[in-house]
Amino acid sequence: MAYAYTPFPYSPPAGLTAPEPRHPVVIVGAGPIGLSMAVDLALRGVRSVVLDDNNVVSLGSRAICWAKRTLEIFDRLGIGERMLEKGVTWKVGRQFHGEQEVYNFDLLPEPGHKYPAFVNLQQYYVEEYLIERAQEFPDLIDLRFLNKVTDHKGHADHVKLTVETPDGPYRLETDWYIACDGAGSATRKRMNLPFEGQTFDEHFLIADVEMETSPFGDHDTPERWFWFAPPFHNGQSALLHKQPDNVYRIDLQLGPETDPKAEATEEKVVPRLKQMLGDAPFRLDWMSVYKFRCARLEGFVHDRVVFVGDSAHVVSPFGARGGNGGVQDVDNLGWKLAAVVQGEAPPSLIESYDIERGHGADENMRNSARATNFMTPKSPIETLFRNEVLTLAAKHPFARKLINSGRLSQPCTLVHSPLQTAGDAPLRPGSALIDAPLAGPAGDCWLLGAVQGQFTLLAVGEITAPALPGLARIGIDQTHDAYPCFQGKDGHAQRRYGSGFLYLLRPDGHVCAVFDQPDSAAIARAFDRAKGATA
Repeated sequence: MAYAYTPFPYSPPAGLTAPEPRHPVVIVGAGPIGLSMAVDLALRGVRSVVLDDNNVVSLGSRAICWAKRTLEIFDRLGIGERMLEKGVTWKVGRQFHGEQEVYNFDLLPEPGHKYPAFVNLQQYYVEEYLIERAQEFPDLIDLRFLNKVTDHKGHADHVKLTVETPDGPYRLETDWYIACDGAGSATRKRMNLPFEGQTFDEHFLIADVEMETSPFGDHDTPERWFWFAPPFHNGQSALLHKQPDNVYRIDLQLGPETDPKAEATEEKVVPRLKQMLGDAPFRLDWMSVYKFRCARLEGFVHDRVVFVGDSAHVVSPFGARGGNGGVQDVDNLGWKLAAVVQGEAPPSLIESYDIERGHGADENMRNSARATNFMTPKSPIETLFRNEVLTLAAKHPFARKLINSGRLSQPCTLVHSPLQTAGDAPLRPGSALIDAPLAGPAGDCWLLGAVQGQFTLLAVGEITAPALPGLARIGIDQTHDAYPCFQGKDGHAQRRYGSGFLYLLRPDGHVCAVFDQPDSAAIARAFDRAKGATA
């Protein structure tokens, strides 16, 4: 069953007939990143206009692996549970060398989390869910399809845009221009910004195939299978995932001399797939031949133009760091931009987005480059090392840590951020929160659902959270009348957060300070620092 691509309606924008007032935020690009940005801002009461030159969701599955941290962010945005229900959950991966299974791994071996390690779900579903979510905020999100930005001019405190529509051009002004226009960002090109990094020579084929018979054989549970030198694809690598609707993602390495136009045809692709799938009937749903790069802008913030997602940084698809990294960009920027727009923080707070997510991009690029170099060795020595590691890994656990077929996406730490305050606790400042099941007055719930989206002081065990303006409070394993309190279930919160600590939590689910005493003055200083105060 192929996905039904339904065009979204176009409506003539107001700017065609009369000047529009300056908008607080204009977001360019209605993919997963731009739509997430709009929903995040709407949840904080900030209006935005979303401009997209298309009027359908993305063609083909594209980004499919959504990591636990990203799912937790989507939960806050209101589509996480829907993604979990529709998506294919997996946590076990298997590595093969030829026909031999070298080893397998479990990404989420411990219980006590709302979301699994990964959910596979085609990008077109994610965009569909986000569009429907955005339509729940008609007064805060103005979603304009078939509105193509053809030019923009940056000024000290605003940006002017020229937008082309089926009815002609018009102009917009915005306080903040958020470029979510993808890896080929027209915004970036108009500004002549260098996009530097490493381009890899090898070409890869991505194919989505629909089939009733599972290619996993007798494995009923969906997994991630990766082959080095697979028997069905001589001398290269291969990757297999399951998606919803009995669609399977297959990646095949083709080598550096491949002609993409010649390979991206059914005449070339179907025989390759039959070598892998045998006689099992299948239907080719979508395919693409590409070679990838790891590259980034030197800076993500250029006065009132801010780059988010692939417009700011790109990585190889192995490790699922592209879409996941972009959603974490949104999570980092959303609360900061809202605070600036609403006059609660200085514009300089946006510079911390550049620092923090630049660090995240560098981390993702390093991991992606290492995976690519292991998968596609460039010299006889590198090939010998790779093959010896794979041989040893079948019997020796130490060698398994050296295998790299894409180290899967993890949230980066922000320990070196200027917004953090140093401290020591089981979960240190800079760390992303770890979920835990709780029991409260209204029934069972999850820690992240209780704290994400706002600055919160979390009191764990025998310590009281003092009252500070603008700071929410909750307690775990304690009872106070002044703020909501919960009990940890099955010891998960206690193991992850300890006891007798106050955690100052950012709206994006990162710890920014920790205290073992209820020192209101120290907490207030850390709170001010986390909001970008320079004094």
